Amino acid sequence: MSDSARAALRRVPSRQPAAADLRNDPGARRGRRRPRGARLLLAAVAAATTLTAATACAGPSRTAGAGAPGGSLAGVWRMDGYGTLVTIKGRSLRTYETTAVSCLPGAVTGTRAGAPDAHGASRFTVPDSAPVTVRPDGADRARLAFDDNVGRRTLHRVAALPDRCGRRPSRDPRTVFDVFWQTFAENYPFFRAKKTDWAAVRDRYRPRVTARTTDAELFTVLREMIEPLHDAHTRVVAGPDRWFAGKRPGTVLPTPQSTARIDKAIAANLGGGTVQRHWAQGKLTYADLPGRLGYFRVTQFAHYTAKDDYAGDVAALDRALDSVFTAARTRGPAKLRGLIIDVRLNGGGADPLGLRIASRLTGRPYTAYRKQARNDPRDPAAFTTPQPAPVRPHRGAVYTGPVAVLTGRLTISAGETFTQALMGRSPAPLLIGENTQGVFSDVLGRSLPNGWTFGLPNEEFLTPEGRTFDGTGIPPAVATPVFTDEELTGRRDSALTRARDLLTRGTATAGQHR
Repeated sequence: MSDSARAALRRVPSRQPAAADLRNDPGARRGRRRPRGARLLLAAVAAATTLTAATACAGPSRTAGAGAPGGSLAGVWRMDGYGTLVTIKGRSLRTYETTAVSCLPGAVTGTRAGAPDAHGASRFTVPDSAPVTVRPDGADRARLAFDDNVGRRTLHRVAALPDRCGRRPSRDPRTVFDVFWQTFAENYPFFRAKKTDWAAVRDRYRPRVTARTTDAELFTVLREMIEPLHDAHTRVVAGPDRWFAGKRPGTVLPTPQSTARIDKAIAANLGGGTVQRHWAQGKLTYADLPGRLGYFRVTQFAHYTAKDDYAGDVAALDRALDSVFTAARTRGPAKLRGLIIDVRLNGGGADPLGLRIASRLTGRPYTAYRKQARNDPRDPAAFTTPQPAPVRPHRGAVYTGPVAVLTGRLTISAGETFTQALMGRSPAPLLIGENTQGVFSDVLGRSLPNGWTFGLPNEEFLTPEGRTFDGTGIPPAVATPVFTDEELTGRRDSALTRARDLLTRGTATAGQHR
């Protein structure tokens, strides 16, 4: 997802990274979901590593043929899940963020590129974001998809925008509080898992907010409301110097100093003389190791080029993958005996980029995960129909041998959805290290009436058994320390050492270590 789009409708990211890219929040949020949003958390990692109730009054408009293939997309559309309305008029698309008490202009505005195709689909360019495609899907239905996001949104035609969408919202601190609380109440899926009574949170904090509440006081209230969730995809941004992003307890964000120590420890354990090749502004690294092993490090699923656009990210990733997954490494007598994939310092980004890597690691199609969004403001257990995310083999060289994946609590958002995507592979990868951070949803980016922004997750990424790893993160099969002070001081990397040993001995299969 592009940061502004993902934030508005969602791996930034990611699939978010996992927090808030401050370029988009304090004044210019790019929307890389993501881009799964904890974009603030992602920003820290990246820097270190170089509406259902709101539209009930607007009933469906049963215009004959409207929305059918070849029909017009013009009009107002309600999105399943996401608390969003979409308007299409002429060549313009824009979104509105809605709750039962609010309707604010959304972050996504697009301009149609060219004429609709033969099936009536229109493609819209979005400033600082990936393009959006809207296609008819029968009478009064359509589908919306971002290039950089996994899955699609279902749209239903409605008669008109609610009246409040055309009114300037009050900046009264009580109104700001109400929009913030209501958005979480209608969209956050994990209150039960977090053992949080959100109504009780409102009862506790709402009396502290009055018409005379200062910005500093209001920010403190909003922060205190969401901090106990310990969710890296929750955030509130009141300006460049006043923001908060959640994180799981025990998470220590990297600094340039700690990252330099990590790089030295990894290099020492790869071995002297090992040549590391770098692509995508240093975010992708590969090295051949003795014993026909490979080491592939991915520290982000975004920002691969100076231009910083999704199409550029795709092209840069494909160039790197073409260089790594060569015919010599994937087949014949000299092919790799094992591959180590290191995502321990991966802050997230665009989920589809992770699926592109997965496509180089399989000879058969399979489902990476199924994705669903909360879809009823009154029922936390109601979700959209789960959408499968397919992994299809790359048309070219693919590696199908043993894989070990190194993970840790700084494996965040799209780094986690990528890890989950590999779990359906055969042979399944061996996960080594620590639990991932535990945030998978794209970040639903929202604005407040006073101009502040905030974000929250509203999706679940499901295993074939219907399980999610939100909160706990994906557990490793082989637990080892990850980037502890003791490890770094001794230039040790237990996870990498263990992976090399198991791959060399031919025992790096998940089933042997469960």
